[in-house]
Amino acid sequence: MTAAVTGPSPTVPMARINPVAQLIAIGVVTVVLLAAVDPVTPAVVVAAELCLLPAAGLHRPAALARRAWPLLTAAASVGLVNVALSGTTTPMAGLGLALRVLGLAVPGLLFVASTDPVRLADALTLHWRVPTRFAYGALAALRLAPLLAAEFESIRLARRTRGIEAGRNPLAAARLLAGAAFALLVAAVRRGSRLATAMDARGFDSGIARSNARGSVWHGRDTATVAATLAVCGSAVVLSVATGNWAPVFAGG
Repeated sequence: MTAAVTGPSPTVPMARINPVAQLIAIGVVTVVLLAAVDPVTPAVVVAAELCLLPAAGLHRPAALARRAWPLLTAAASVGLVNVALSGTTTPMAGLGLALRVLGLAVPGLLFVASTDPVRLADALTLHWRVPTRFAYGALAALRLAPLLAAEFESIRLARRTRGIEAGRNPLAAARLLAGAAFALLVAAVRRGSRLATAMDARGFDSGIARSNARGSVWHGRDTATVAATLAVCGSAVVLSVATGNWAPVFAGG
């Protein structure tokens, strides 16, 4: 979570790509994978995405496992559940569904691991003309995520200090978790209200066009990133068609 909020190291190669270019690439991948239900298309896309993991600073197995285990679990669950509960889903089709989930999720993992939230807000306001109130409000909320995690841990430790523990009772543990989550929600609403008031006091709701001190420049490498994404997705579709596996979702299969 901390890495997602504080931003990646400047030495991470993918951190040099404009966030808007990365969002466009994610959009291209999403459209292609949502349109194809065969196993070949997502397999090619996932293979290309895995090659980018070192460029996003995810070359260490331990760090990669901490970030990717929910994705692997979700992908495996989707494939197994469809094969087990659907009489028409073959193991190969289940593999295709699992690869599809991975192909849709890995770009988000790469994006979070390589994109500075401040650069993202600047790029959105300059290139896509996103309102500054929304863009920087979202940035401020993202910056508060580690505080919420620390506050939740403080609530848990405070209750333990007062002797409020669930022991081995799962129902008591669920009740304590619900209580801590509600306390965290109340604290988050109060903190969000104070943040909104502070931002309005600084002119974020004035309606006056704001300048940008850092700027956001579109480079040739950003165009190359979008072009490479289009090439990979196009190659995946062509290979799928050539091997006779192409199965578009709109075909009704």
